[in-house]
Amino acid sequence: MTEKTSLTRTLIGKVVSDKRSKTVTVLVERRVKHELYGKIVGKSSKYHAHDENGDFHMGDTVEITESRPLSKTKNWVVTRLVEKAVLV
Repeated sequence: MTEKTSLTRTLIGKVVSDKRSKTVTVLVERRVKHELYGKIVGKSSKYHAHDENGDFHMGDTVEITESRPLSKTKNWVVTRLVEKAVLV
């Protein structure tokens, strides 16, 4: 048992808002099977994540990790950039 299992949760999602200072809103989408009908349904959740230097902007795909509470609504931290937003 040399593998290290992580106790902190990590999620990957898209930045949908970067208007606040040091905070981004990340939309995490997942697909789950409906309990009764068995149909695959898309569900989503928004998380407020800490972005100390303001490096991440709208449209970026990022990885967030759970942390201690940083404010009333913020207990996630952006750990890395997965994919930069495509400029239109």
